[in-house]
Amino acid sequence: MNMNRELEYMFVQCARVWIPDAEEVWKSAELTKDFKNGDASLQLMLEDGTSIEHKLDPKTKNLPYLRNPDILVGENDLTALSYLHEPAVLHNLKVRFIDSKLIYTYCGIVLVAINPYETLGIYGTDIINAYSGQNMGDMDPHIFAVAEEAYKQMARDERNQSIIVSGESGAGKTVSAKYAMRYFATVSGSTSEANVEQKVLASNPIMEAIGNAKTTRNDNSSRFGKYIEIGFDTRYRIIGANMRTYLLEKSRVVFQADEERNYHIFYQLCASSHLPEFKTLKLSSANDFLYTRQGRSPVIQGVDDTKELSTTRNAFTLLGINESYQMGLFQVLAAILHLGNVEIKDKDSDSSLIPPNNRHLTAFCELVGVTYQDMTQWLCHRKLKTATETYVKTLPCLQATNARDALAKHIYAKLFNWIVEHVNKALITNIKQHSFIGVLDIYGFETFEINSFEQFCINYANEKLQQQFNMHVFKLEQEEYMKEQIPWTLIDFYDNQPCINLIEAKMGILDLLDEECKMPKGSDDSWAQKLYNTHLKTCSLFEKPRMSNRAFIIQHFADKQVEYQCEGFLEKNKDTVNEDQINVLKASKKFDLLVELFQDEEKATSPTGQVPGTGGRTRLSIKPDKGRDKSSKEHKKTVGCQFRNSLQMLMDTLNATTPHYVRCIKPNDFKLAFSFDPKRAVQQLRACGVLETIRISAAGFPSRWTYQEFFSRYRVLMKQKDVLSDKKLTCRNVLEKLVEDQDKYQFGKTKIFFRAGQVAYLEKLRADKLRVACIRIQKTIRCWLARKKYLRKRSAAITIQRFTRGYQARCLAKFMRRTQAATIIQKYQRMYMERKRYKQKQAAALVMQTILRAYMARQKYQGLVREHNAVIIQKRVRGWLARCWYKRCLVSLVYLQCCFRRMKARRELKKLKIEARSVEHFKKLNKGMENKIMQLQRRIDEQSKDNRSINEKLVSLETSSTAERERMRGELSRLRGVEEDAKNKGNQVTSLLEQLEKLRKELSSTQKEKKTIEDWAQTYRDEMEKMVSELKDQNCSLKKEKDDLNRLIQEQSQQMTEKMARAIVEKTQQLETDLNEERSRYQNLLTEHRRLEEKYDDLKEAMVSSNVSKPGHRRTDSTHSSNESEYTYNSEYAELEEGSRAAEDVTRGMDTSLTLKLQKRLTELEQEKQSLRNELENREDQFQRARARDDVEFKKARGAELEYESLKRQELESENKKLKHDLVEIRRSLLGNAATGAGAPGSPAYKVVLEQLNASCEELEVRKEEVLILRSQLVSQKEAMHHKDEKETMTEPSAYVEDVSKLKDAGELKQAYIGLKDTNRLLEHQLQTQRRGYDSEVESLRGELQNVKEENNRQQQLLAQNLQLPPEARIEASLQHEITRLTNENLDLMEQLEKQDRTIRKLKKQLKVYSKRIGEMGAGQTEGQTSPGQMVDEPIHPVNIPRREKDFQGMLEYKKEDELKLVKNLILELKPRGVAVNLIPGLPAYILFMCLRHADYVNDDQKVRTLLTSTINSIKKILKKRGDDFETVSFWLSNTCRFLHCLKQYSGDEAFIKHNTQRQNEHILSNFDLAEYRQVISDLAIQIYQQLIKCMENILQPMIVSGMLEHETIQGVSGVKPTGLRKRTSSIVDEGTYTLDSILRQLSAFHSTMCQHGTDPELIKQVVKQQFYIIGAVTLNNLLLRKDMCSWSKGMQIRYNVSQLEEWLRDKGLMTCGAKETLEPLIQAAQLLQVKKKTDEDAEAICSMCLALTTAQIVKVLNLYTPVNEFEERVSVAFIRTIQTRLRDRCESPQLLMDTKMIYPVTFPFNPSSLALETIQIPSSLNLSFLTRV
Repeated sequence: MNMNRELEYMFVQCARVWIPDAEEVWKSAELTKDFKNGDASLQLMLEDGTSIEHKLDPKTKNLPYLRNPDILVGENDLTALSYLHEPAVLHNLKVRFIDSKLIYTYCGIVLVAINPYETLGIYGTDIINAYSGQNMGDMDPHIFAVAEEAYKQMARDERNQSIIVSGESGAGKTVSAKYAMRYFATVSGSTSEANVEQKVLASNPIMEAIGNAKTTRNDNSSRFGKYIEIGFDTRYRIIGANMRTYLLEKSRVVFQADEERNYHIFYQLCASSHLPEFKTLKLSSANDFLYTRQGRSPVIQGVDDTKELSTTRNAFTLLGINESYQMGLFQVLAAILHLGNVEIKDKDSDSSLIPPNNRHLTAFCELVGVTYQDMTQWLCHRKLKTATETYVKTLPCLQATNARDALAKHIYAKLFNWIVEHVNKALITNIKQHSFIGVLDIYGFETFEINSFEQFCINYANEKLQQQFNMHVFKLEQEEYMKEQIPWTLIDFYDNQPCINLIEAKMGILDLLDEECKMPKGSDDSWAQKLYNTHLKTCSLFEKPRMSNRAFIIQHFADKQVEYQCEGFLEKNKDTVNEDQINVLKASKKFDLLVELFQDEEKATSPTGQVPGTGGRTRLSIKPDKGRDKSSKEHKKTVGCQFRNSLQMLMDTLNATTPHYVRCIKPNDFKLAFSFDPKRAVQQLRACGVLETIRISAAGFPSRWTYQEFFSRYRVLMKQKDVLSDKKLTCRNVLEKLVEDQDKYQFGKTKIFFRAGQVAYLEKLRADKLRVACIRIQKTIRCWLARKKYLRKRSAAITIQRFTRGYQARCLAKFMRRTQAATIIQKYQRMYMERKRYKQKQAAALVMQTILRAYMARQKYQGLVREHNAVIIQKRVRGWLARCWYKRCLVSLVYLQCCFRRMKARRELKKLKIEARSVEHFKKLNKGMENKIMQLQRRIDEQSKDNRSINEKLVSLETSSTAERERMRGELSRLRGVEEDAKNKGNQVTSLLEQLEKLRKELSSTQKEKKTIEDWAQTYRDEMEKMVSELKDQNCSLKKEKDDLNRLIQEQSQQMTEKMARAIVEKTQQLETDLNEERSRYQNLLTEHRRLEEKYDDLKEAMVSSNVSKPGHRRTDSTHSSNESEYTYNSEYAELEEGSRAAEDVTRGMDTSLTLKLQKRLTELEQEKQSLRNELENREDQFQRARARDDVEFKKARGAELEYESLKRQELESENKKLKHDLVEIRRSLLGNAATGAGAPGSPAYKVVLEQLNASCEELEVRKEEVLILRSQLVSQKEAMHHKDEKETMTEPSAYVEDVSKLKDAGELKQAYIGLKDTNRLLEHQLQTQRRGYDSEVESLRGELQNVKEENNRQQQLLAQNLQLPPEARIEASLQHEITRLTNENLDLMEQLEKQDRTIRKLKKQLKVYSKRIGEMGAGQTEGQTSPGQMVDEPIHPVNIPRREKDFQGMLEYKKEDELKLVKNLILELKPRGVAVNLIPGLPAYILFMCLRHADYVNDDQKVRTLLTSTINSIKKILKKRGDDFETVSFWLSNTCRFLHCLKQYSGDEAFIKHNTQRQNEHILSNFDLAEYRQVISDLAIQIYQQLIKCMENILQPMIVSGMLEHETIQGVSGVKPTGLRKRTSSIVDEGTYTLDSILRQLSAFHSTMCQHGTDPELIKQVVKQQFYIIGAVTLNNLLLRKDMCSWSKGMQIRYNVSQLEEWLRDKGLMTCGAKETLEPLIQAAQLLQVKKKTDEDAEAICSMCLALTTAQIVKVLNLYTPVNEFEERVSVAFIRTIQTRLRDRCESPQLLMDTKMIYPVTFPFNPSSLALETIQIPSSLNLSFLTRV
């Protein structure tokens, strides 16, 4: 009843079912009508819309298979499907293979692998690392997951494992086995540098070359079976391997079908025949040889046989097969090819012959070293032995040809056997094997049109394997049931033991075949009859064909009836070969390898050869598992017997191990990429046992849920009252209500077991419940939306009404206002018009009156003007006439007077001339006449001048009068004209009156025209205003366009600027990236170097331990104590080589080649490291060039200063000599004046002065010696400047050595040493002060030079700018610049003045201190030199000398023998926790540096070297010992960085000392340049940083996946789907689930630990960035490899977790460290899971959003996207192809996973300490009491 109700519930309308189909095997259909009990058919509709009627079987009434819900389609594990049947399995595999491009699928314990016929990028090292350490069900199905499970179970259960790979030819068995071995080789590694894992992998190309061939189904088909045992030691590292082979297809050597090839090695040799070393093989093209041209397909597309041969030869070399053996192998292979070309012809019907001088037979004989006659003889003849005689019998042509082919096959089989044997020898190790993992690569079930002995053996082997598989599956099911304490009921499954008994039991097929082979006249026909008689009636699995008496049929486990042809069974089972031919080959004396191949042959015929039958395929078992016994009985075993024994041994091995199954499926027969043929797939699924596994699972309770998973998934089916605190009881109560039939489920200890179909039933109930809930939610939402819409409309209507009524009221008020305004406007307009008209009339009248009155006034005025002008003219004319008459009269009178006076003068002149003739008379009469004459002469001159002036006046008057006359004439003519005009104007008055009347008339017309013109003007004004407005609009639009253009220009300029800025940023980023890559390479080399050092140490320890274990062998200690040896870091590598040589001497029994390889590898790494360091230095050289130039200038300036200092010292010396001379003179004068006064000798005053003088002389001598010391130091410094790389130590002056040697008393020696020490300290202090002063001066000069350069550049820029300005602006700019310059100069001068003031004050203070010291020294000398007598004679007042406090200089002194104790207490035995909590951060670093400072202070280079070397080695030792402790690694990283910073801070380099205080600059190292050690310590810090990251990664790794992906931070969001058998073999004990809070707590612990240790903030940021990169990379990688995690809800969980991580960064103030950016790929992947994925717009949005993800990652996420609920939709294939098309142009790496091992290159920015060294106190808890503060 319940069953019927369930059926009625499931088979309803819209339910989907599977129906059989001839083409597609199974076709999906949908019910169009509910099924009711008793119906004879189902109404269905196919997916293409076709309606059909499916009739039920009237006998069984079996309904068609139901389809699984869509959310279960594409599951990783087929057992997770609710309905477990053939169509569900086939559809799930097809969906995964075609849509998701996933080739691996779990089917319970079986991994189904479908050959994609395409190279996929899912086998890289990153994928291996991702699967390493993971549980089998946690990740997507993969061959690596199976390999990891086998490896983990081997380590956990200490039980050997096996991986059984089976499938048809071309299904990918060999590739799967190869990848499994690669996984073991990569994950486990080897125990030594012998590269065992590489040798294991190198065996693959060799075995493929000699055992693989091209077939119609596969280009690289394995034609033999192999079982490889990979051995592991107790630490589960590969130590060796062993290979067993089965069923080599020897017939392929002599025969190939169409489109097939012989073994690859033959074609590789033919393709390489042109090489010089192969000339002796006499090979040519493959088409020239019979054994390589039969298949007519000598070339494989895409395969280069020449390169393949090179790979094969390299593999031979790696496995220890040298060149001579390789050439021997190639000789044998070439000989086989030549043998195939030997032509045998018929001599007669019973005999044959070989034509003489056959070149191929000649080549064969030369290659194998036998005679031509012997081979010719025994190729055509044969010996027959009887009891008494031996006969030689000729062979017919056919038998001779078969014998030739049998020989070729036998030689190849021996060669194959020899290669396998030597491969095993190369893979065998002398280390004891603890466990192994076997990989079985063997044929799957085979069926051909003609099946012979080979197919029979293969199918027999598959029957055995299938039985073992069934028993294992049954056993696992039983264990699961017993573990969960569920009642065990016997599950009926197919047992193929009857079929196995039919084959191998007593009187079975193999027994009867062996028995027939022993019969003298046994034949295939007689054997067939025996089979019919024995099994035809007794065994149901054995049948006889109807139409044949030479065949039989066996029904195998795959429900297949295979027909075997009996022809050739006996011959193939006997496997005979001509004994004489073998003897000829064994007799070869020139070819040792051939003899070695046949050295185990006996005279009897070996069963490992074969004479082929007529057609079909021939395969032979060529290698039994155990060594052959030399008895004849063993050699006479048949092939079937040998194969049965080797197969039994294989089964025993497999039964003794834990098996893991890989079933390879061939999707199509045409090798098309990702093409799925359902028919072929179903055949193979049935044959390989996958469907049998499904059937066994479905027979019981295939679906299994934990109680928590069931509760989380089906919580929606429970009511609130059903939920109890006990989840188990809650699930029980709910299931009893939901499923009434209790046989459908069982409650286990931790899981609930369901029958097949029950999960689908529950899913349907859940979907219905969710659908009802969705409908209710939709109903409520739609109601809410409708009501909200109605209320919104109602509110809108009310608002519209309110606004409409208000608008109407406003319109009415506006109309009323306008009406009233219009009335008022009309009133005022009319008033204005009337008033305007009146004013116009009034104005016109006034104008007319004004014009008339003005005209009359003008006429009257003009008359008066004319009369007045006439009077004036008359007056002027009359006056002119009177003046003219007067002038004429005056001129006439003057002329008359002149004439009269001239006449009188002439008369007088005549008298005077007569008187003058008598001089004496004249002298007597006229004494003084000369004076008178002179007076007269002067008077004459004056009168002549007057006359000339008068004449000039007359001329001017005449000129003016002439002009006046002309003017008057003109005026007169003008007046006459005016008079005539007046007469004319009088005549015109009448005419003007007439014109006035006319004007009045014109006025009225003009007014009319004016009005018209005013109207036109108004119209014109309106048009103009309109035009102006239009022009304004156009102007605005033009302005707008102008603004737009300006904005566009600005945007373009801004874009260009941004583009340039981006280009600069990109270039900078590229340079930074290159620099980071170089740093990363360098740091990776450091890591590799450290790893090799550790391996070297381990190897050395192993050598030493093995040496100790050998009796009679001395142990040589190759280790060097860092405290006893005196070597620098640069010589460490030489010592490592010496250590390696010593280790090699004491371990001669070991493999010396390994040590040599290790040394060579070390040397190569050193060279690579050095080259990378050089390259890094070259890249950073551009930043150092300027500094180098400054250093050169500094050297020159320093040399000049040294010269100047030496000159000063010489002047000081000469001054001292002069003073000494003066003092001597004073002494002499004092002694010379002994008799005078109180200064006599012996007087107290005289003695005091004399003693002071002597003291001064001694002081001068001391100063002179100091000057000499200073000079020697200056000379040494000068030499050091010229030879910077040479390190010289300052020695004490020889004068001091002689003085000290003269001191005999120990006290005096000590006192002298202390005095010299103080003097040296003082002089060094003075030199350092001078050096600092000089450095500051050079720095200031550099600054000034830089300022001058900047000023010059600024001046040039200003000049260029001023030249572009107008003159006024240029003058103003010049003035402004001059003001600025003067202001800056004033500020600089004020600064310099302040500096000088400070310097003066400082010098004054120093002067006071020095004067005080000199006073104290003088007083002390005076007191010390006063005699007792003087004290009596003259009392001396006591002087109070204050005691100075001791000034510590920040140094720690220790003895040489205390260095071991220092390192031990401060590094090796120091507990970081106590130091970090109680003491200042970096205290060990400060203590070590203070000790180093003292060694530098005393100039002890040996002490410096040993201290630094001991420190470095001790830190390495403690890290090697406690490298897994994060606290220790963090502590020493912090202290190493602080020590490095101290070396930089106190190095004296200008770049570092500028951060120091004045006191700290006094502590600068003075004698040694430790730049090389800074590099060494920096490398050590890099190694510690990488160790810290590794330690951190080991702690975080187990938390990341659980906390970031699996744990539900937001409860209830993620859904749980059926999981099948995943996590069925959990490899770790449940220690509690990690959550996101666990990760955050761990990150906080890391951060607080580093802060307590005083780690640099920048370094903490780099560590945090690396932490977040690891979290993001591991999370994303697991997301990309886990289909169950790719869902919408999981994307929400990830984004929430990322936000919590960002919040942690924000709380710690680390948002700027770049850690958030490392999570960007994970964030984008989470967003990709949540965005819409349907339309082209969605595709464009995804492409623009996912910039941090590669194309492969985006496509992988989309392929893996899995709906958790039925309401989500899958991503269509078309959408994924759209994404791929859009992302096609991306230039990126095809790598799928992120590199979790990638470490960002670390930098150590300089971080000076403000802590003063002299203030550091050493706590007593460190046990460093032997250190003395200095």
